[in-house]
Amino acid sequence: MEFSGKVALVSGGSRGIGLAIARRLAEAGATVAIVARTADATSLPGATAIAADLSDPAEVERAVAEVVARHGRLDLLVHSAGATQRGDFLALDDAAWADSYALKFFGAVRLCRAAWPHLAASRGSAILIAGVGGRVASADFTIGGSVNAALMNLTKALSDRGVRDGVRVNCINPGSIRTDRLTQRIAKVMQERGLGEAEAAAALAADTGVSRFGEPSEIADVVAFLAGPGASYIQGAILDVDGGWVRAV
Repeated sequence: MEFSGKVALVSGGSRGIGLAIARRLAEAGATVAIVARTADATSLPGATAIAADLSDPAEVERAVAEVVARHGRLDLLVHSAGATQRGDFLALDDAAWADSYALKFFGAVRLCRAAWPHLAASRGSAILIAGVGGRVASADFTIGGSVNAALMNLTKALSDRGVRDGVRVNCINPGSIRTDRLTQRIAKVMQERGLGEAEAAAALAADTGVSRFGEPSEIADVVAFLAGPGASYIQGAILDVDGGWVRAV
């Protein structure tokens, strides 16, 4: 119960990786608040559910204020919200770019800004969930790759500020993780290549040079480590949890 007495806010915590993170922190004793556009406490009994649109600055301020008002403090912020659109660069309009940046990148900026005074008071930490697409560029992931790269840069910048203020800031880059989004990608490969589900999944894994897909719980375990006392000297780190996808030094 290493997080007993701690309060954690997890954005995008109603499903997928975010839900796995929220569940892992709750199991370790944290009081967890889930913030999402359609936050629902039934997905994690005992959690505080706050519905908020992180693309709206006022909504972000309200969500953080509500967590602190209910629980009296904030020790950990995990930003896991925000899906980015794949597709042909020439077919992606300004609205697609603006939407992706508004939720995933500017959502991180706004959450960190609103939570920072409370994290500084508790000597807490922030963990940003980006993605290996920020390291490995591809023609069909121009939006997501640039957003994830921006989140990595933001991590380094905020960790610099965090040294002064006593806030640890780190970043996790998941690879191919078994979520609804990955299921959709497998379905697309099935259609494009005329493969069955198992064959399409194997082909997609082979495309990135990994032996299997990751599980949301594996990302959650890394979050728990980075937020815990065993990582107290880790600051500004960017961890690729990708099964060996990124091979660059």
